[in-house]
Amino acid sequence: MALFARCGPLPLWGRSVQTIGHRLQSTQLQEDKTNLGVEREEEFRVLNLKQIKNQRVARRRAPRPDVPPPRTQQMATDQDWGAVWPGPRSFHPSSVPLPLRQGYVTKRNQLPPAKFANAELMKIPNFLHLTPPVIKRQCEALKQFCTPWPKGLETEEKMQAQFPLVCVTSDYCHALPTIRNPLSRIVTVQLSLGALQLDRHARDKLLRLVGERYDPEQDLLTIVTDRCPLKKQNYDYAIYLLTALYHESNTVEPWEATKSEADMEYYDFERNRSKSSAEATLNWGLKEGENGWVPVPADYGTAVSQLFNDGENEYNLAKYKEQVLSLLGFGTMAK
Repeated sequence: MALFARCGPLPLWGRSVQTIGHRLQSTQLQEDKTNLGVEREEEFRVLNLKQIKNQRVARRRAPRPDVPPPRTQQMATDQDWGAVWPGPRSFHPSSVPLPLRQGYVTKRNQLPPAKFANAELMKIPNFLHLTPPVIKRQCEALKQFCTPWPKGLETEEKMQAQFPLVCVTSDYCHALPTIRNPLSRIVTVQLSLGALQLDRHARDKLLRLVGERYDPEQDLLTIVTDRCPLKKQNYDYAIYLLTALYHESNTVEPWEATKSEADMEYYDFERNRSKSSAEATLNWGLKEGENGWVPVPADYGTAVSQLFNDGENEYNLAKYKEQVLSLLGFGTMAK
């Protein structure tokens, strides 16, 4: 009994200690939760959906400002367009009193989009500032910086006589990372061969050097250069070629004086036996250098040279026939 009495209260004491431990633990947890709630209230704001909904309704019900009508409806027909659109700028539909339309049409028989809220009209560059009155006004303002037109260049013929050299170049505007187009480096130089004032030897030598670059119908020599990367370099190279051709054509090599009739590249009437035969026929019974010696007409020599150099055609044969009859004195009979 003593052992039982001594050991009996042990379970009760254990339960009381366990209960007190649970109470202490629950009290500490409640305090921790309370502190955590306070910290959360201080850290996060409260989301009030009802207040935000009321605010949205209030915004929707707010009165909108009155939008003024487009400027085009208030423009006068005799206004100064240079003051409205003074320079290049992006398209503005309210400032252009024109019913412009541009854009892709998805349906058939449908008009393109109008100018309002049209992004296509704002993409392309416009020239609405370059109207005839504005251009005239700008030209009047630039006259004070210009010099009078030089006398003697009133017509195209006079200008070509004074400035026979023509340079043709091209500039391109495109959307690429570089503004330099490869085709813009090409330079074309044109010159009338009659402006060089070449003699017969120099003209023949120049024509053989240039080959197909000469147009006999227009008497035009064309040199195209595109080897250099820059336009200025190609222009300088074209002028260099033209200068070299001119000086080389006027140069007479020593071996050219020893050329015989068989070595000639063309028919030369002055160095051919046709001239001596025609002179013998025209001055029958006379010796060269005697009184009454008549030279062969230059027209006859030109007709013979054209017949051999240009080939036989209707014009050359008729010209040769006319000169032969005139040389023999049958010109009136042929008519």
